[in-house]
Amino acid sequence: MSDQPSRRDAAFRKGETAVLVVDMQIIWLEPGADPFHPEHGPDHYFYRQTASTTIPNAQRILKAARANGVEVVHTIIQSLTEDGRDRSLDHKLTPIHVPPGLPVGRPVAALAPLGDEIVLPKTSSGVFNSTNIDYVLKNLGIRYLIVVGVMTDQCVDMAVRDAADRSYLVTCVADACATASRERHEAALKAFGGYCWVTDTDTVIARMEALGKDA
Repeated sequence: MSDQPSRRDAAFRKGETAVLVVDMQIIWLEPGADPFHPEHGPDHYFYRQTASTTIPNAQRILKAARANGVEVVHTIIQSLTEDGRDRSLDHKLTPIHVPPGLPVGRPVAALAPLGDEIVLPKTSSGVFNSTNIDYVLKNLGIRYLIVVGVMTDQCVDMAVRDAADRSYLVTCVADACATASRERHEAALKAFGGYCWVTDTDTVIARMEALGKDA
């Protein structure tokens, strides 16, 4: 096909590009909100990194996306049932359970969905495994998927790999993602880098602003 991209860092295309925000929820991002890790205080690396870098960069990316005609899709961990019986076995064993309507299950205020942005609750680590995201993205005409969020070596990793396998051209924004330690973050980027273009917030924003200029 003549329009087939020949590089992972091919320029985004207007009407074919979306940002996927992975699990940027209060429960994971505010110290003390996660009942599964009550021992992690505000001085823990993850909370310092997300507050100082990951959330602000993701916020900048969403602002640029909304201003330049780029779709924004959010995925959150949330069970369909109050007791979580619909969760994946892995989430039951971990355990991870966010019941419907739990206030801390919402995205953090800085990254809250606006207007009719799509929010897809998932009950596994992989958004392509427990939601209809592939169906939704294809209906939207999306081919270029920009991924931000947490955790770099878990849910972000799976989103990147699974999207690549489904023929999306994936961009992972390294400084808009985070995990429990810098070492884990950097190791994950190296491990799944072959499935995507790993870049930074400033570069992605410049690419999205170029789309707006083409309008």
